Order: sequence, then C-alpha cells, then structure tokens
Amino acid sequence: MTQSDELNRLIDADSHERGDNALRPTSLFEFIGQGNGRRNLETFIHAARDRGDAMDHTLLHGPPGLGKTTLAQIIAAELGVGFRATSGPVILRAGDLAALLTNLQPRDVLFIDEIHRLAPAVEEVLYPAMEDFQLDLIIGEGPSARSVRIDLPPFTLVGATTRSGLLTTPLRDRFGIQMRMQFYNADELSTILTKQAAKLALDLGLDGAAEIAGRARGTPRVAGRLLRRVRDIAAVEKAGAVTAAVADAALHRLEVDAIGLDQMDRRYLNCLAESYAGGPVGVETLAAVLSEQRDVLEEVIEPYLMQTGLLMRTPRGRCLSVAGWEYLGMRPPLAASKQLDLLAQAASDEAEIN
Repeated sequence: MTQSDELNRLIDADSHERGDNALRPTSLFEFIGQGNGRRNLETFIHAARDRGDAMDHTLLHGPPGLGKTTLAQIIAAELGVGFRATSGPVILRAGDLAALLTNLQPRDVLFIDEIHRLAPAVEEVLYPAMEDFQLDLIIGEGPSARSVRIDLPPFTLVGATTRSGLLTTPLRDRFGIQMRMQFYNADELSTILTKQAAKLALDLGLDGAAEIAGRARGTPRVAGRLLRRVRDIAAVEKAGAVTAAVADAALHRLEVDAIGLDQMDRRYLNCLAESYAGGPVGVETLAAVLSEQRDVLEEVIEPYLMQTGLLMRTPRGRCLSVAGWEYLGMRPPLAASKQLDLLAQAASDEAEIN
C-alpha cells in the first residue's frame, strides 16, 4: 500500500468515526474563524430569510479541511430549509442532475462538493437552472428527440472546491456570493479544540489545546484528528487530563513535530536536500523518487511547506529555502547558497518594479 493509499484510508476512516458529525458546529454562532467572510455570510443569510427568498448561489473555495461542508450545512440550518448533498464526480449525466433538482423544495440548499469536477455536459445544464430556475433537457435520440423545459423551485446552490482555478468562468460568475476560506490561527484552533473536547467528555487543558493547535497546520480537520488520536493514547496510558506534556508525548508518537510536519513532509525535505542539493528539481522527478503521485505532492504536502516558508516553487522547480535548510539542521552547499541569493535578488527586483 502506498503512502497516498494509506493517507486516503486514514482520512476516510477518520471522517466516518462515530460521533464525528456531532463535533461539527450547527450554527454560525458556534462557528469559529473566517473573520469578515463569516460575518458577511451571516448578513446574506439573514437578508434572504427576512425576504423569504432563496439565498444567492454561494461558492466556498479554499484548501481542504477548513469547513466548507460544515458551512453549507449551517447555511441550510440558518435558512430553515432542506439540505441535499452530492459531489461533482458523482453526477455523471444530465439526468442525474435533473433528478436532484426536481426533488428540491422551494428555497432548499443543494450542496455540490468538488464542483470543479462536474462533467462539461452536466455543467451546461446547470447554467439555466442557476439563472432562470429552469431545466432544458433533450428526451430521446435521433429524429424523435425533443426538447423539454422543466420549471424548478427557487433554490440555493452551494458549491465547494479546493481548486477554484479549474472552475470555468461561466460557472464561477453565476455564483452571487463567493467566499475564500482562510487558514485558522492557533487561538481559533484552540477554541475549536476546547469545544470538541467538551463534546467528547475529554479533560483537555488550555495548554494541551494550545499544544495540539500549534501542530494542526492551521486546519480544523487536522486539529480534530489529532485530538482524537491524543485522546486514544492518553486513555490507554491512563494519563488523565490532557496537558501540554501529555499532548506532546502523544504527538511525538504520531511523528508530528512542533510545527506540524509529519514523516512524509520530512522525507520530502530530506530528499530535496540530500539527493538534489536543495534543488531546483521538477515535481515529476520528486514524485518518482518518493513513489508518490504528483497530485499528492502538490495538494497535500507542498502547500503547508510553502506556508511555513520551508519550500519555494520556482520556474525551474522546487527549492529548499534558507528556513528549510535550518529546519533540517544542515548548511546549504555552495551551489545552493548561490541559487538562494539569485532567487532573493530576483524577488527584490520584482518588488521594485511593482
């Protein structure tokens, strides 16, 4: 089993863990983080509810694990309407979409996860449904084919995507509300962990929550997963309350270090340093050496390494930054030092031009 297969297995198992849904906030009042985006969304929800209309179609985009699905459920709950959920890859034909839309009640929320993966033929059918609340379908084939127009009740489409750049412009422009999900800071994650610990009947100290939050990569989903694993280890070892020391020992067993890097992250950085003198090296080469798929590197591993400043993406390939060399406790070789100086000079020149 590859690392990516194992990662997917763990994520799937974790997402279906008993009681997981009970840990999600059920209202905007309980929802932590997202600043102005959350406040604006609250305003739009209240305005639609006061008018008795369907809320504008909403696009939630950003990295995985930041609460897009949770927000979609909260939107339906706050509006007091029904909630239907599906995902882009599941809707294979226009008829599948028609079955979903015709079963909606007025003002219902239809949530489509990974909406960027909708088939082009399905996307074309979705356009008039979003704009005019009508479905244009072709029934039959050949000379006997005929066009049928079906009126739909007003509804709210909530789309979620981790790769908004892959959305076609016509689809993106049909969303009246677009919200970019941001990473969470340590204080917000500590608050989320404290609330989840209370629901799990776990004695989590403030220092223990801060310790886990600092290693959660700015992502509530990661924080919740680490909290449950720390709970398991603490329970088996009869540790009692989860303090900073207990959390640190448990996370050390899970091979999650002080800044949230795991074994695969460190393997990636070590490969760059030891095999390629810090880079630059292409992502396809790294994927082959690490026996990983390119998508796993680009979507799972690299974003957080760049967020922490340990990795740089350049036109020539991936490079370790100065902070990356310091994290590994190594001194960059002469060639790597010259490369970093050139990149720093290029960045300075670009800043002056802008």
